[in-house]
Amino acid sequence: MNQLTINFDSPPLPVAAALGQAGAQLAADRAERNLPGFTERAQAFVIAYLQRHGQASGEAITDACKGAGVVPPDDRAFGAVYQGLARRGVIEVAGWCLRRKGHGTAGGRVWRLAA
Repeated sequence: MNQLTINFDSPPLPVAAALGQAGAQLAADRAERNLPGFTERAQAFVIAYLQRHGQASGEAITDACKGAGVVPPDDRAFGAVYQGLARRGVIEVAGWCLRRKGHGTAGGRVWRLAA
């Protein structure tokens, strides 16, 4: 008799991070198909927001961006926005905060413009 074995262990951190990046990119690709120019507009908004308000949580910036009309079909598209700016050295993590959308769980990033 064949038995199905299910592994409920979490993947190793590097694998989990790679899966997160891939998921963010898939969401960003979908956003670009539905709202051409999404990534460029969202990145410009993030930079302008940080210039005006100083460091802020990703959730606060994302909500403000959506309030300004840059709304992807899936909020996970913003992951690629922040990743792209951080990879280019435009923004950096300034600290961590509790997540409003995560019901007070830890792990929210606070972003600032890179020096």
